[in-house]
Amino acid sequence: MADWSFLTNHARALLCIAHDPDTRLRDIANLLDVTERTAFGIVADLAEDGYVLKERVGRRTRYQIRAQMPLREAIARERSVGEMLALLVGTRGSKPARKARS
Repeated sequence: MADWSFLTNHARALLCIAHDPDTRLRDIANLLDVTERTAFGIVADLAEDGYVLKERVGRRTRYQIRAQMPLREAIARERSVGEMLALLVGTRGSKPARKARS
């Protein structure tokens, strides 16, 4: 069976940032199984299109997701990035939702 994913690397990078706004490009690259250069390009795409704001804090970069931005796909434009992250990560991209005890 071919190796594929339901989420693009751009969506997966957003999930990484939602989990940890202080994450490093190296960490994103490792989680996505891509090079740091590719991770840099993905985050640059997200920032250029307004989905992520980057702020330098000392030698590090802190990311902020603009949750109100609409999804890019025409079929899902009525939904926002924040709604997608809430579904996949938990409330507004904060901590993952806890599983209910059985």
